[in-house]
Parts: sequence; structure tokens; C-alpha cells
Amino acid sequence: MFKVGVIGCGYWGPNLIRNFIQLKKSDVICVADLDEARLAHMKRLYHTIETTKDYKEIIADPEIDIVTIATPVHTHYKLAWEALSAGKHVFVEKPIAASADEANALIALSEKQQRKLMVGHTFLYTEAVRKMKEIIDSGELGELYYISSQRLNLGLFQQDINVIWDLAPHDISIILYLLDQEPQMVTAIGASHINPAVEDVAVLTLQFAGSLLGFIQTSWLDPDKIRRMTVVGSKKMMVYDDVQPTEKIRIYDKSVEKPMHYDTYTEFHYSYKYGDIVIPKIGGSEPLRTELSHFIECIENNEKPLSDGESGLHVVKILEAAQKSLDNGNVGVALS
Repeated sequence: MFKVGVIGCGYWGPNLIRNFIQLKKSDVICVADLDEARLAHMKRLYHTIETTKDYKEIIADPEIDIVTIATPVHTHYKLAWEALSAGKHVFVEKPIAASADEANALIALSEKQQRKLMVGHTFLYTEAVRKMKEIIDSGELGELYYISSQRLNLGLFQQDINVIWDLAPHDISIILYLLDQEPQMVTAIGASHINPAVEDVAVLTLQFAGSLLGFIQTSWLDPDKIRRMTVVGSKKMMVYDDVQPTEKIRIYDKSVEKPMHYDTYTEFHYSYKYGDIVIPKIGGSEPLRTELSHFIECIENNEKPLSDGESGLHVVKILEAAQKSLDNGNVGVALS
């Protein structure tokens, strides 16, 4: 039984607490937060857990094996560093840190301490995203042309990070997982409408090798909650709609082909294919439960987590490049 301490029980922390308690191989013994009302609420839900306003009590507790961090992004590095230094395995919510330098330092420390470091890229553990990768890897879609993603809703507005750092990590992690490669260039455009210091709408363009592109649209100012990703290939197209309760993936047997041979421009005619729509069966297991189970298995078997520190670093590098593009007149920023 792995003993878990959770730092932060605001928006996402309670979900982590619930899942760690429900797993057979873990139990939450202490929760830390600065808000006494949140701690009291957790105590009412789970009578056996201890609560504290001082996170250092969790890090110093010799009984605790795993420290879970669900706090504002600017605190991730400090908390994760202290927990790893104390010999704890660390699960930190996305993004892993506020900079690539911080992420690299955490990776190095986790290796030195021989402790697992995992990032909460929860969508990598959804059956729908794994099915998408299976379909792409099979070649069913043909050569990939582009991936377009929309993550839009009304709020929740953040004070310490903009909409890119808040919402885009989900889509970046999914796209990197599906393509198994990093972009060569990142461009971002955005605007601040509510808080002048924080962008609340933004669009990212990711340029990969060849002509493959990725587009990510994010917004805190949309009337509808939209979680939609479209993958366009030379043979077929695929749409993933995470808002749908059951039919999350649709494969469209649609494509356009240019003629093999033509002598003049007037002979150049496109050929359009309109075939069937296939809806694969997708299971309904809770992604967070799958994610935390995977983390525990990696600790037990000394295996590399799917969303390890390196995975978190790749996402942060793209976020940094997007921010640099945003701050410098929307210029393209090359990834080193």
C-alpha cells in the first residue's frame, strides 16, 4: 500500500484524492491546502485523512511514499524539488513547471534520487486518444496533412497564467503522443479582453517536418464548451469530440485526389471521395484512474511512465516557444 500526500485540494486536487483512495494499492493519509474551508470539506468527505495548511508536513512525513502536486503552475518546481529531495515519488499536474530549465532540473533530480516523476497529462490515458493513435499508426488515414484542435469554454479565468499555459498543454501532449515527434517551429497569436495582463484567447501553429501542421485554438471566452480535434490524412479523416458521451471518434472515408497525369491546366480535375462514416467502440473507464494506476505500476516495476518528466519537458518547450512568439509580434520560434 503506497501512502500518498496531496498538496492542493482546490479544483483538481479532490479528483486525485478520490482516485488514490479508491485504488487498491494506494491511500491518501494527508492533504495540504492554504484554504481551511477546502481542508474542512475534504475532512468531511474522508474522515480518516489528516489535513494541514503547511505542505512541509507532507514532505517531511517518512510514511508518505508519493507526493501529488495540484497547485498553481508557478509553485510546481519548488514543491516538486522539495519532494524529490526528500526521497518521494512525485506526481505533478500539468504543466510540469513554468520553464524548460525548471523541468530539466526536476528530471535530473528525479534520476539522481531514483524516484519516479510523472506529469498529469490525463488525456494520454483516455481510451479515445489511445484509439486515435492506433488508427494513425495503422496507416488507415494515409499521409497526415494536419491536426486541428479546439479547446474552448467560458472561464475558468486564471490569474497567474494565460490561456495558452492553462488549456494548450492538453492538446500539445495529445498531438506529440499521436505524432511521436516535436514541431520544428511554433507561432502564436492571442489577445487580452478581460484582464489586460493575461491573454484569454490564443491560436498556436505547430510546424512539423515536411508539410505537416498542427493548429490549437484556445479560449476562455466561448459560449460553448468545445473539446474537438480533427486529423486530416490523404486517405481518410478522423474527428475526436471529447464532449460527446459515447461516440467520441468518427472516421470519415473522405479525401481529395489530384489526377495522376495531365498535360494542361484545363485537364487538371480533382477527384473527391465520399465514403462511409465509422464510429469505433470506445470504453468508458475513468482516465485519471488509469493514469494513477499506471504511475503506481511504474513505481512497483521500476518502469518509465508514459507521461514522465521528459514528456512534460517537451510540452513546456512548446509553451515557452508559443509565449515567446506571442511576446515578440507573433514571429515563428524555432525549437532547439
